[in-house]
Amino acid sequence: MSTENDTEVIVIVNDGAAPNDTENASAPNDTENASIPLETSIREKLQKLPPLSPSCFIYRVPERFWLRNNPKIYTPEVVSIGPLHHGRETLQDMEEHKYRYLQQFLDRTEENFLECYIQKIRDQEADLRSYYAENIKFCSDDFVTIMLVDAAFIIELFLNYYFNIDDSTDRIMSAPFLINDISSDLLLLENQLPFFILEDLFGLEEVNRNSNSGVNGEVSFIQLFCKFFEQELGAVGADCNLETVNFSEVEGAHFLDIIRNLCMPRQPLVRCTRNEGTPIAPSITELHQAGVKFEVGSTRHLFGIRFNNGILQIPKIEISACMADTLRNIAVFEQCHYLNSRITDYLDLMNCFVNTAKDVELLAEYGIVTNYLADNSEACSLINNLGKGFRWDPKDFCFTPLYEDLHRHCKKPWNKWKANLRQNYLNTPWAVVSVVAAVFLIILTLTQTVCALISL
Repeated sequence: MSTENDTEVIVIVNDGAAPNDTENASAPNDTENASIPLETSIREKLQKLPPLSPSCFIYRVPERFWLRNNPKIYTPEVVSIGPLHHGRETLQDMEEHKYRYLQQFLDRTEENFLECYIQKIRDQEADLRSYYAENIKFCSDDFVTIMLVDAAFIIELFLNYYFNIDDSTDRIMSAPFLINDISSDLLLLENQLPFFILEDLFGLEEVNRNSNSGVNGEVSFIQLFCKFFEQELGAVGADCNLETVNFSEVEGAHFLDIIRNLCMPRQPLVRCTRNEGTPIAPSITELHQAGVKFEVGSTRHLFGIRFNNGILQIPKIEISACMADTLRNIAVFEQCHYLNSRITDYLDLMNCFVNTAKDVELLAEYGIVTNYLADNSEACSLINNLGKGFRWDPKDFCFTPLYEDLHRHCKKPWNKWKANLRQNYLNTPWAVVSVVAAVFLIILTLTQTVCALISL
């Protein structure tokens, strides 16, 4: 027991280290021991990495597009297709109807081919999963169910629409505005199914189809696709003439990819560079003030824009929410997947052409634009917002020659002078008469003055 006289003896061992170094001396051994489970953890994560696939085609919309646009533009409002939005609470109302369409899909066959369809999807499950850029976390049964139900829903929807099958109990076919909402959802990047599984299941269903189902077995699935999206295809100038399109040559990984391919010209566009010295295209108003004449292009093709001898030909443009949403989702897909972003190039061109409501007014005056929005200002705002967030490749921009030609024309003072004379002084027959009369009076006055000087 200690007493007041006891003296506490503290032994200090001086080994040349600072007092706190005694604690730290064991740190290297602790770290070395801790590295073993850390190494194991990292190796386990490396082993669990899913393999990358070259067939990836379906992506989440990058955040830079969400920040610049209304998130609803890229989010389904009525129906989820595929795994990315499956289970979303706001889309549950359509799930029961999707299963009703699955039953309708099965009823079209002589006997129940449900097992056959399930096996078909199971056999291709790895390929189907590889189409999505992110790892799909649904188990095999859930994933196969999503693929089957959603594919059957689309096939039946297309068939009902194509053959105009009248069923008063079908709330989709009896509600045209609901069909419009569904078609919009089917063209969202995050709401895509691999196209090959739709064709495969449709092919099986076609082979086994009951002859009394009221559906003609000669129609191809791509024909159903073009008919259902006829309005959307027309809005973006895609080549969708059901009488001229060679459907055996129509390709694409999913709906957006197919529409993009239909928008591309038959002849590949020329690769051009766009450096800091490349001018932007003048606006329609600037081109008009420089004497450029406008004509409706001979084709609806997006890229059928030609400038020759002071005449700018532009294919007809439909300014509508349908056009904007479809082009925007195709362009986002391009930015995620393709090296050459041609739709993005087109959005840049339109953003240059249309800066004010006056630009829209001029395009409408020449029959190039059909505006389905409230007014020209709203149409201008829509076009200006289309290209926000997109990036073009300076080494591969297809409109560089057009930009340079238009800029070169606008720089010539003579072109602006002629345009000013024609637009401000010779724009009506009476204006022409007035100018001619004024010139005649000037000549007459000069003649009189000369004659008076001679008589002196």
